[in-house]
Amino acid sequence: MPFPETNPALARALAARGYSEPTPVQAAVLQDDAAGRDLLVSAQTGSGKTVAFGLAFAETLLEGAERFSQAAEPRALIVAPTRELAMQVHGELSWLYAETGARILSCVGGMDARREARMLADGCHIVVGTPGRLRDHLERGQLDISGLRVVVLDEADEMLDLGFREDLEFILDATPAERRTLLFSATIARDIANLARRYQRDALRIDTLVRNEPHGDIEYRAVRVAPNDVEHAVVNLLRYFEVRAALVFCATREAVRHLHANLMERGFAAVALSGEMSQNERTHALQALRDGRARVCIATDVAARGLDLPDLALVIHADLPNNRATLLHRSGRTGRAGRKGISALIVPYTRRRKAEQLIATAGVEARWDRPPTADEIRTRDQERLLEDPLLTEAATAEDLALGRALLGGRSAEEIAAALIRLHRARLPAPEDLIDEAPQRPSFRERERERERDQRPPRERYDGRPAGEMSWFRMPVGRQANADPKWLIPLICRLGHVTKKEIGAIRVFDRETKFEIARDVADRFADAVRQAPAGEIRIDAAGAPGERREFREPRPASAPAGDRPAFKKPFRKEFRKPEGGGKVFRKKPARG
Repeated sequence: MPFPETNPALARALAARGYSEPTPVQAAVLQDDAAGRDLLVSAQTGSGKTVAFGLAFAETLLEGAERFSQAAEPRALIVAPTRELAMQVHGELSWLYAETGARILSCVGGMDARREARMLADGCHIVVGTPGRLRDHLERGQLDISGLRVVVLDEADEMLDLGFREDLEFILDATPAERRTLLFSATIARDIANLARRYQRDALRIDTLVRNEPHGDIEYRAVRVAPNDVEHAVVNLLRYFEVRAALVFCATREAVRHLHANLMERGFAAVALSGEMSQNERTHALQALRDGRARVCIATDVAARGLDLPDLALVIHADLPNNRATLLHRSGRTGRAGRKGISALIVPYTRRRKAEQLIATAGVEARWDRPPTADEIRTRDQERLLEDPLLTEAATAEDLALGRALLGGRSAEEIAAALIRLHRARLPAPEDLIDEAPQRPSFRERERERERDQRPPRERYDGRPAGEMSWFRMPVGRQANADPKWLIPLICRLGHVTKKEIGAIRVFDRETKFEIARDVADRFADAVRQAPAGEIRIDAAGAPGERREFREPRPASAPAGDRPAFKKPFRKEFRKPEGGGKVFRKKPARG
């Protein structure tokens, strides 16, 4: 449906941006019963909320005119939880109100506060900021909100989660009583409802969320991998989809630094985003993504709050989210404003059960699959090359002249082969993965495994006697889907050994024992001790079947002649009395 009637200046801005019809939240705030009222709106991330409240308060600010009068004290105040979201709102309102002559300022943490104070003193119409910085300007008397007509709280649930309740209450208490208050939140929990009752008057409740249904524009995938193949799976997913912008989530700052360095080494145009970065570094990283100089962003959950990237089509969870809210928040960075997106969870075999519980709790349907193989990626590369716009767009006279010059000294096949080599040179190489998930052995197979463990040592297949091997253990077994298919590469990587130096592998319910050649066992033990935190722990162990694998050996018994004589304790028995009854034995205490 077409946009409802709105201010002509804003209508022209929408048409110039290609807005032909409103999103559900935009249509709801423009209904006649919402005009001039306080609004309590729940809408999902990426539903067009910024344009929605920009249209909702336009009549309140402009009062029928197409342009603002001279800037003085601000008429609208928008409060956002993070710097990135505040800058995004500033950008959206800037093009929406471009023809109205609006002066829009941003006041966010990490920027020059003195410069913001000077701009506020020069006058403005709309202020967008974060709670802490706005409160700072209010306490210093640099922000005059006496003429405020509209207050907008964007993503109010995130602001409360981040601990901004006191700052929000301070700001709202300082605003004029006769104002409109528009509150936007993904969920209307008890804290949000209490905030609305305290600071809104006769608010219209608008709910555009579709209950009990997953986000229709996001396709969820759960990718099974070996624990030591997580990074390789990220590489292959990025290469298989080759989207313009992708976001990879890690659990810690250290994990972000590690993955960012490895992707850069492989040839990806990647940037990192974490809480330890300065505002200037974060701004440059986001700008690189927006203008196409970077195509991959590796971030922590905190750094990506409120993040909105254009054309973000792929979200990869390199580390599984901790809970349902984190999964939905991460995935909500894609599939925004009607665009399609993919959310891929990297699931190590050892954490499949947690991933299944997480997906079920979130109420989404995920397709379980293995990661893309190197051959599949090369096939996709060929398809993309044949569809590349370079082969379909019209050639200029200069291009044709250079093409004839090339054909003069080389055949068409040679030139085509050079083009293919040039295309491949700019693409990172895909990784070879263990693409088959381990299967839990049957009861009969486990019984046969136990029987083999009880057999005496025999000559190994490579001619090395079993006694020339040392046993090690790791605390993963059948209950964690342990399987030699992914254990062998893990052992080689952590212990700096080759496959030939690994002997028998015995998988039990809660642990796995394996042999390492004795001539490299000391070097192997040193390497696994220095493995980074978070890796599977490997310790020395006894051979399967030994009862005391980790205890110190008992001291040798003393000769028989040196041992003290052992005297049996005195026991006195009482005969059974005549006529029946019980027999009582008296056992004196020792010592």
